[in-house]
Amino acid sequence: MNSRVVVIGGGPAGLMAAETLLAGGVAVDLVDRMPSVGRKFLLAGRGGLNLTHSEPLPDFLGRYGARQAEVAAWLEGLNPQGLRDWAAGLGVETFVGTSGRVFPREMKAAPLLRAWLHRLRQSGLRIHVGQRWLGWAADGALRFRAAQGETTLHAEAVVLALGGGSWSKFGSDGAWVQLLVANGVEVAPLLPANCGFDVSWSAHFRERFAGQPLKSLALSWAGERRQGECVVTETGLEGSLIYGFSARLRNHIAAYGPATVHFDVMPDWTEDRLRTELARPRGSKSLASHLQSRVGLKGVKAGLLREALVAEAFSDPAQIAAVLKALPVTFTAPRPLEEAISSAGGVTFAALDDRLMLKARPGVFCAGEMLDWEAPTGGYLLTACFASGRAAGQGVLNWLGEA
Repeated sequence: MNSRVVVIGGGPAGLMAAETLLAGGVAVDLVDRMPSVGRKFLLAGRGGLNLTHSEPLPDFLGRYGARQAEVAAWLEGLNPQGLRDWAAGLGVETFVGTSGRVFPREMKAAPLLRAWLHRLRQSGLRIHVGQRWLGWAADGALRFRAAQGETTLHAEAVVLALGGGSWSKFGSDGAWVQLLVANGVEVAPLLPANCGFDVSWSAHFRERFAGQPLKSLALSWAGERRQGECVVTETGLEGSLIYGFSARLRNHIAAYGPATVHFDVMPDWTEDRLRTELARPRGSKSLASHLQSRVGLKGVKAGLLREALVAEAFSDPAQIAAVLKALPVTFTAPRPLEEAISSAGGVTFAALDDRLMLKARPGVFCAGEMLDWEAPTGGYLLTACFASGRAAGQGVLNWLGEA
């Protein structure tokens, strides 16, 4: 196969780069190592595709932490509203949920991906699956390994959109890191992002409550408080409430060791009201019945309370009330990268010019999660992946125009 530009990686960033290049009149071949493109995208959208978020742009940009300036440049070409308009152009209408998150009307990723691939193919995109990128040959050709053996491909420009290092069975295995490092590209180590954390649960709590959701609670750590939901696992906790803190918790644990967060298990109750209700005589009722009848505490939340308090403290309503409003849980380590929703680290911005082209490999551009940025779930990850793909595609067009 011959191509002027090759895009390697068929996730949102790679597909958006391909779309941008096709619109610029460039012939594009897209290569992916999986049997079909967009596999991680489809999995992420299985429970409801959170495409973007409706909050004001300054707040939106704040979700990217130290990389908000770089992401802001990408969003100049494709902001959250622009992404919704783009989806509408594919016949996919979106709506804003109660949390401000934006979803397709049908909720799923598959209809959007089908419509997008149909349009891309009609625009001339050639897709080649089941081919792993192996780097460059001595003459600069791209090397690929497929079932039939190794092939090479010459291209005037390349967009790498190879993903991070999480969920490797869906395509993002981080194997590209050593290929780029060997070519003089600076790559920050890949780390788990939007991940769960280990907690040293008692055997009783783990066996009884693993898999149980914790709803309507607030997490406080390092001066910040957020309300939401999470899930107890055999090893600790995971879920959207945890993910919002995961970057800072991961970095804290790496630098200083275990981090203790505090949960408000009863966010709709004041501590005074809890103390008053729990101080009422319980007569012949068991403590469990008293907690449930007086303050509605039962199940996994009651189990958490028992994890946090020594037996003697259960005779003191004031101690129970205080712990329900600030229940300590110590995170000992983030879960492995393979389990994380996304990854931090990747190609550093110092290794790129402002067009997302590698300084060490002119004509090679990077996009998506393989770049050194991270964001919480809630539509922020996907929006930046799409936008970076467009930015890289436009970077290629500008570079080719200068050649």
